[in-house]
Amino acid sequence: MSDDDSRGADDGTPQTRREARESATPDGGMPLADEAFPGFDAESIPPRPPLPADAPDPLDTGEHNAIREQWRAARGEFENHVSHARDQFDQANERIKQRNERIKQRTGRDLILAIAIGLAFGAALLASLLFFKVFFVPLALAAALLGVYELALALRGAGRRIDLLPQLLSAALIVIPAYFVQIWLVWALLFLGVAFVIVWRLVGQMVAQDGRTYGDVLADAVIGGFVQIYVPFFAAIALILLRQEGGQWWVLGFIAIAVAADTGAYASGLAFGKHPMAPRISPKKTWEGFAGAVVASITAGVLLALFLLELPWWAGAIFGVAVLLTATLGDLGESMLKRDIGIKDMSSWLPGHGGLLDRLDSILPSTIPALCLYFLLSPWVVL
Repeated sequence: MSDDDSRGADDGTPQTRREARESATPDGGMPLADEAFPGFDAESIPPRPPLPADAPDPLDTGEHNAIREQWRAARGEFENHVSHARDQFDQANERIKQRNERIKQRTGRDLILAIAIGLAFGAALLASLLFFKVFFVPLALAAALLGVYELALALRGAGRRIDLLPQLLSAALIVIPAYFVQIWLVWALLFLGVAFVIVWRLVGQMVAQDGRTYGDVLADAVIGGFVQIYVPFFAAIALILLRQEGGQWWVLGFIAIAVAADTGAYASGLAFGKHPMAPRISPKKTWEGFAGAVVASITAGVLLALFLLELPWWAGAIFGVAVLLTATLGDLGESMLKRDIGIKDMSSWLPGHGGLLDRLDSILPSTIPALCLYFLLSPWVVL
């Protein structure tokens, strides 16, 4: 043992790490190499190649900082573009709102909402007529019942005695069988329905004994019968037309012409309307709007005749003019009724449209010329 080893052992002081490593050499202690871990010569390891003279220092963060600044600049520019696009969208949306408010003040309609609801109803109508036309029957029944309910409430608000239950029962009695029975039986059901509501009202008045005058009682009975003719009977006429061969295309045709006339009158009146057509009945209707309705309805009639109804163009023009006249009269008639009652719309159930009857006022009377022209002009009719 060396003097250093004896010194560490004799004086009792602990060995340092260097002394412990030196004492573990093959000359003294455990060998560093065995069969599993052969020894190696450190001098045999090749030296590390030197770095190129122009290699960047990996610890230099200047380039990283430049990349970070470029990223921040790009992100800031993107955020500016997004903010600018958002401002433009908000300005465009505000302009649309202001224009819609001006149109609403001028026409009394929320145009965007009215178009959305109209498209929804149009999609349901097309689906029922294009696939299985019998599906149109529940739509017609629902429209008739809702129209009767709406008109009855409006008349009751004006002081008329209209009984809801018999009105709804009679409407269902007239509308539902119209698709399944002969035409003459529909007339008989109409007579029974009108008689039913009139007798109900007279008996109800006898039970009430509230001192109502004879003239008011008679007016209540007549108006109750008018409700059945104005809504359920016209709906039944549409179902009579529907059940005919190819009748679904005629139903679609007269509704399309009535809608085209209404749209043409609305657009033309909004753009050029200056001369009122009937200021005491409907101040917003103008002759310029009526001219637009004439062009739109005749155009729609000719196109429908050529591409849908298998008719010559002149038959389509007659179809368009006939529906235009009844649609205009129906619109003016309902406006007169609302003015007499003292209301602006029949109800507010359809935003942008008012009530259901405000949209059906031109369609319901158009069922009469549509059915007549079907029997006169349709190529499917065999006389």
